[in-house]
Amino acid sequence: MDRHSDDPGRWLRNFTPSPGARLRMVCFPHAGGAATAYHPMSVALSPEIDVLAVQYPGRQDRLSESCVDSIPELVDLLVPLLIAQTDHRPLALFGHSMGATVAFEIARRLEREPGTGGPAILFLSGRRAPHFKRNDYVHLRDDQGVLKEVQLLGGSATAALSNPELLSMVLPAIRSDYRAVETHVHVPGPPLRCPVVALTGDADPRADTPSVEAWRDYTEGPFASHVFPGGHFFLNDRADEVHSTVRSHVAALPGRGARAQ
Repeated sequence: MDRHSDDPGRWLRNFTPSPGARLRMVCFPHAGGAATAYHPMSVALSPEIDVLAVQYPGRQDRLSESCVDSIPELVDLLVPLLIAQTDHRPLALFGHSMGATVAFEIARRLEREPGTGGPAILFLSGRRAPHFKRNDYVHLRDDQGVLKEVQLLGGSATAALSNPELLSMVLPAIRSDYRAVETHVHVPGPPLRCPVVALTGDADPRADTPSVEAWRDYTEGPFASHVFPGGHFFLNDRADEVHSTVRSHVAALPGRGARAQ
């Protein structure tokens, strides 16, 4: 199958369609993650926010497709689809971990695209600001080394560790996603114009609070940060609080979710 397809149904999942919502939010999963990670958020934020979740190739119903192991390539593939999804409504972006890097790069691209206006707001979760570079190279480890990182972070992927058949299906996507984010080179540029909200867990071993709050340097717009109890996947453990935080920031946008003019 061609991962370069421009069919939005291949890339975007809308678990709880909310056609009457004033704002549409596109969510980007973590490394090894799938669109279903955002099913709870979709349900919780409906009908106020129309939530779309990105399904990367190489997992779940796209298991037969080759993974994309490059952040720039993901951005190139997704931006045209997202421009088509604005539907004359403001567009918010939400990314967790690797997904935050993808969301940030897409926000930069959208602000440069003529006629798009850029995102209404950007939520960056569980990810250090770009100038905090680690040289872990998880994608170069053997299988046990990759699994050790997954165990450290926790989350739903740990359920696959004791199931060899399931593990054989998810490990290629995990490794490919780590390759994408660990080989990504941040290119400095103008700060964003949109509001940025950074979220993190107070016990996250890979994204401590100062490195996440440093996202404030990447926007000229309003900035806010929120620290939740928990580790890297506080997003799951503190779901109600995270959903409430997203809802309150969207409600505070000019025009109750419309972009500022």
